[in-house]
Amino acid sequence: MKLTLLFAIPFLALAQAPVEPDPNTYYQPSPDSAVMAGVPRGQVKGPYYLPSQAYPGTQHSYWVYVPAQYDPAVPASLMIYNDGQAFMAMDGDIRAQVVMDNLIYRRELPVMIGVFINPGRRPDQPEPDLKEWGDRTTNRPTEYNTLDDRYARVIVDELLPVLYKDYNISRDPARHGIGGTSSGAIAAFTVAWERPDYFRKVLSNVGSFVNLRGGNVYPEIVRKSEKKPLRVFLLDGRNDNRGLRADGKYDETRDWFYQNVRLQQALEEKGYDLNYMWGMQRHGHGMLKAVFPDIMRWLWRDHAFSSDVHNKVEQSFNEPKKSQ
Repeated sequence: MKLTLLFAIPFLALAQAPVEPDPNTYYQPSPDSAVMAGVPRGQVKGPYYLPSQAYPGTQHSYWVYVPAQYDPAVPASLMIYNDGQAFMAMDGDIRAQVVMDNLIYRRELPVMIGVFINPGRRPDQPEPDLKEWGDRTTNRPTEYNTLDDRYARVIVDELLPVLYKDYNISRDPARHGIGGTSSGAIAAFTVAWERPDYFRKVLSNVGSFVNLRGGNVYPEIVRKSEKKPLRVFLLDGRNDNRGLRADGKYDETRDWFYQNVRLQQALEEKGYDLNYMWGMQRHGHGMLKAVFPDIMRWLWRDHAFSSDVHNKVEQSFNEPKKSQ
């Protein structure tokens, strides 16, 4: 009997231990992130390398998505993704270029050039990948988390002139968007905040509006500043990094979800064109992979269209222009 009890007690304890469900399990990729038969596929060109004057000694790798419907005679919209490698990876969660293929074809997005740009690095440093986004190997922490205009200069003064030279991109800032995840999200917000004359649409997923380099002060900055012509979508989850340290102490300035809510409240109070979604996801792309197409539809909801019942072109799929 003693032997039986010896084995039974730990077995019962194990069986009764609560199992924490993974909140990301319940988010599945959107159907729009899958390649669909019959949908014209755009091209992803690159990588290209952009030497940086804002951060001397570094360069930014980037790739350019050109939709099948792009017509050099017609100005296209523009969407830039920080941490570009993660947004474009075909074995990743988002596959933004596939989503754009599908939504452009159905006229749910305007024809747009997409740019996937990685954080700056020295030539001897490795390219970020899905396992290491560059926090320990590139200039990512400095570029993305610092509240100044240097990364905005990379995008506006260094990248845009190259894109304008190679593609017919609209100069209208309302047709320019920028987005990212985590530190890439606060960097996207900072670019638009510093340069609303060039970017007015922001996608922020689990944004690092926390005290890594002072990002937790953005709600106060928003409240005391004149309202800017920005459209912002914030996405975060209740199981994001919550500021609980190993010793059990809580630091609200390092609570990702709390600080995202604070920013949402500040933007709402100022009357910004704002949308947000609070889910159960952890830090990463868990929820974004399910709702990314809807966010893009919302950000670009005012693109040109016709409601004319006789406009058969508008009622058809957006096919590429046939070459003459």
